[in-house]
Amino acid sequence: MRMEHDLLGDKAIPDDVYYGVQTARALENFHISGVPISQYPDLIRALAMVKLAAARANYECKQFGEEILHGIEGACQEIIDGQLHEQFKVDLIQGGAGTSTNMAANEVIANRALEFMGFAKGQYEHCDPHNHINCSQSTNDAYPTALHIAIFLLNAKLSAQLCELVKAFRRKGDEFREVVKMGRTQLQDAVPMTLGQEFVAFGESLESEVFALDRVEAVLYEVNMGGTAIGTGLNAPAGYAERCVNHLAKVCGKPIRLAANLVEATQDTQPFVLFSSVLKSLAIKLSKICNDLRLLSSGPRAGLNEINLPAMQPGSSIMPGKINPVIPEVVNQVCFKVIANDLAVTLAAEAGQLQLNVMEPVIAYCILESQTMFMNAAETLRQHCVNGITANNDVCRRYVEHSIGVVTALNPLLGYGVATELAAEALKTGKGIVHLVREKKLLSEEQISSVLDPRLMTGTDGR
Repeated sequence: MRMEHDLLGDKAIPDDVYYGVQTARALENFHISGVPISQYPDLIRALAMVKLAAARANYECKQFGEEILHGIEGACQEIIDGQLHEQFKVDLIQGGAGTSTNMAANEVIANRALEFMGFAKGQYEHCDPHNHINCSQSTNDAYPTALHIAIFLLNAKLSAQLCELVKAFRRKGDEFREVVKMGRTQLQDAVPMTLGQEFVAFGESLESEVFALDRVEAVLYEVNMGGTAIGTGLNAPAGYAERCVNHLAKVCGKPIRLAANLVEATQDTQPFVLFSSVLKSLAIKLSKICNDLRLLSSGPRAGLNEINLPAMQPGSSIMPGKINPVIPEVVNQVCFKVIANDLAVTLAAEAGQLQLNVMEPVIAYCILESQTMFMNAAETLRQHCVNGITANNDVCRRYVEHSIGVVTALNPLLGYGVATELAAEALKTGKGIVHLVREKKLLSEEQISSVLDPRLMTGTDGR
């Protein structure tokens, strides 16, 4: 054990750990979600990126010497590369506006930097968590900046998974381009389309959300580094903020920029609200697509049964032979959770008071969880569902042949009134629209072939 000291007194810390006294107290205080910050490696990498950029700016502002800089650089780079993440044990949801997370980073980096410098853990007179790692900073600028970075690091991975899902839907669209089926509005027969058009539309719908995620990411590039406690820059040397942000942009490879008003930026959580709202929009669209997949595959004898989802597992503990659409169902549930998380982000953002919003830890929890669940859901839906979907061509064709919806194509030739009468008679007698048109000699055979061909009604070549 080694003894460390803080405002509350002395505390024994296991000598083999890299965190220090403030982290140890947080581990005692916050048994909340059971989710440590180590569950989100990109947040830990982001914290190290912030500390690395701050150290380089502080060195240039002559806040400490080259030996300390090199120690901090070595420790930060190891963390960015994925080492020491198990040392970040603090619960993601915590009081203190993220202070425990910030101090965990400060302490782990300080103790590893000490080893790079040839000293033992806890010899903070040579490299101190507050005086050196947190130099010219506050939790109130370092923590939200790290969260901005973590979100856009995860966003790249999420976008990649969504793009693969979009491709999967488009491949199915091409595969089903010749399958003519009935379109439906308000769950009633509408007009013919192709199954290919339906699946391409699924892909297009999701692709627009990928574009939205990429666009909204830009709001995360503006940070308040250098604002310190409330945005006034107290304890930060002249030129530090600009230098820190420039270094951060290089470390992240993104166009990070300094907020125009650091007081405003320190209390503002709107970037999180905007990003979360796009995640909610994605949830709405993806859930609707999963609803459609479940409807289209319903049956197999007493439902639509236009498509077959891959059979993944037995569906009932009592009904033999039943197979459930478990993959769309689980993705639906992910979407519900993301929508709920967006509400939590909204409430947390509204709860900010005066110069700071102390609710940022729950914002972090919700957004990082939503991104991670979406990544997993997109991969699961693609691999275990979309890739294996097949079409029931005969079922689709039978619905078209028996549908009254094809009567819509007669409006330009016969008028809405006559078409309505035909629809009513077909519904009453069970006769097909084509049969009635022939019976009443309303159109020539040539006109029937050109107007009432279901494929021609789809308006495309099936794509």
